[in-house]
Amino acid sequence: MGSIRENLKIVRERIDQAASKAGSRGDDIKLVAVTKNVDVERIKQIIACGIEIIGENRVQEALSKFDYLPAEVEKHLVGHLQTNKAKKAVRLFDMVQSVDSSDLAFEISKRANEINKEVPILIEVNTSGEESKFGIEPEEALPLIEKIGALDNIRIGGLMTVGLWSGEESKVRPCFVKLRKLFERMKEQNIPDVQMKYLSMGMTSDFEWAILEGSNMVRIGTGIFGPRVV
Repeated sequence: MGSIRENLKIVRERIDQAASKAGSRGDDIKLVAVTKNVDVERIKQIIACGIEIIGENRVQEALSKFDYLPAEVEKHLVGHLQTNKAKKAVRLFDMVQSVDSSDLAFEISKRANEINKEVPILIEVNTSGEESKFGIEPEEALPLIEKIGALDNIRIGGLMTVGLWSGEESKVRPCFVKLRKLFERMKEQNIPDVQMKYLSMGMTSDFEWAILEGSNMVRIGTGIFGPRVV
């Protein structure tokens, strides 16, 4: 792969092309640069290239980095969050994209209230049916949102999913179709205090398919930074 700057340029071009095919604009799609296993200096490079949102998978890794990064860059938690780490997550992150239970939502609300902070969240939905993936079942989304929508200090802002681990478009795109249709149904419900704004789906291997199905937020790591050592 090329340099981080070159990789980012290619990713943005691909986003623009996919958005154009979908009848939207690349500027309307939020790009989250996923910085799992990426060192601080390379994260600073990507921020200098214009990245405004970074995503981390783990609270512990974020703790080791965020003090060294510009405060103005938006920081999202895109990996699974354990309830016992919600207190730290609330202090560290500007959005939690991976809420998949009422217990977790209640804990985020409680911890956010303690520091008088409002935390935007996305509801993670398992659209692939893979047992190895986190996220609630699609049919559980509405009951969960109705249950937690009015909680203090959190704001539901949309849905998130991870597509099927497959390189076959015919197998991956149905995951995104499922989430888009769910997103549209949630919008129609007009649930108080809930704003269906973000449809976060698509990563390095499948973000173009996700955009074609309506994604307005993509989470890309390898496509920007190259393969990471775990």
